[in-house]
Amino acid sequence: MNMENQSFSDIDQEAFMQGVKDKLKKGDLLVAEDSIFPLLQQYSQKKALEDAAIVKEEGIAFLEKNKTKEGVTVTESGLQYEIIEEGEGPMPTLQDNVTTHYHGTLIDGTVFDSSVDRGEPVSFPVSGVISGWTEALQMMKVGSKWKLYVPSDLAYGERGSGPKIKPNSALIFEVQLIRIGEAQGN
Repeated sequence: MNMENQSFSDIDQEAFMQGVKDKLKKGDLLVAEDSIFPLLQQYSQKKALEDAAIVKEEGIAFLEKNKTKEGVTVTESGLQYEIIEEGEGPMPTLQDNVTTHYHGTLIDGTVFDSSVDRGEPVSFPVSGVISGWTEALQMMKVGSKWKLYVPSDLAYGERGSGPKIKPNSALIFEVQLIRIGEAQGN
C-alpha cells in the first residue's frame, strides 16, 4: 500500500484500529510499521493548524464585537483597552521598569495567569513583555487600571505560550500600573 501521498484522515478508521489490534497481538500489519509514525505526525500537525485557524477566527470575531462596546478604545495597532481607573502619576517609557498587578484570561474567561491571584505584583522592563502590553504601558499613568484586549499578533501569535494559551489566541488582561522603577525579580 503506497502511503506517501496519504494523510491520516484518508485512512479507513476501522482498518487503522485493526492494525493497532494486530500489533498488540503481534499479528501481520496491513501498513508498514515505519509509515505509521509519519502519518500520525502529519495528522497531529494538520490538526494543530486547523485548531490555530479556528482560535484566530474566534479572536477576530470577539475583537470585532468588543470594539463596539462603550468605553473601548482601539489603537492603530489593533490593541483595544478600557480605562477602569485613571491614575495621576507619570507614564513609563520603553526604557523603564514597571511594577504591575494583572489578571490574564482567554476570551472565554479561562484564567491563564494572575499576579492578583498570587497576591504579588510583578516587576519587569516595559520592553520585555508582549507588544500589546508594551504599547499600553506607555499610555498608562501610574495608578491606572486598564482592561486590555490584545489581538493574537500583539500577544504570542502563532507560537502560543504554555499549555493554556493556544497559537493565535487573543487575550484579555486587567492591568494595574503600580509604579515605575527598578525591576524587583519577576
